[in-house]
This record gives sequence, C-alpha cells and structure tokens, in this order.
Amino acid sequence: MIVRIMGEGQVRLADGHLTELNKLDDELLAEMENGDGPAFRRTLQALLTRVRDLGDPLPDDSLEPSELILPSPDATLEEVRDFLSDDGLIPG
Repeated sequence: MIVRIMGEGQVRLADGHLTELNKLDDELLAEMENGDGPAFRRTLQALLTRVRDLGDPLPDDSLEPSELILPSPDATLEEVRDFLSDDGLIPG
C-alpha cells in the first residue's frame, strides 16, 4: 500500500501493518470524539511515526498514486476530521 503523509511524501507500507496502525487510529477517533486535544496530538504523532518507521520511503520524484492519505503532523483536530471516513484514517 502506498501511503502519503501530507507535506512529507510517500512510503510503501505492507498490509500486514494495518492491524497495528488501526489500534492507534481507534485511539485517535476516541480522543477526537472526546475533544481531548493533547491526547489527540500525541496519538496523531505516534501514528505518523509508526507509518514512517514501518514504511519504506519512495523517492521524491516518484508519482505513484496514494492508496491512503494521512494528515500532516501539525494538522488540527478540525482538519483531521475532514480526512475521516467511517473507519477513521486507516481503513479496516
């Protein structure tokens, strides 16, 4: 799966990592629903860090279509709401 982090570029991420990322995504959803800004910020950073750690960066000049687009690390709670689907940021 090709994942884009807004403002950073793309990584290739094995589908096998989605379960782990979904746990962080579920936490992020709960924090958004509760309006817990500080916890939201920590979990968003943790989610993006795991994507960077688990993924293989694609070259900057690569033009592969992204299957998943994640918000930038400095995105606000309101901006992240715009990214959400029924499954959160990560499908599944």
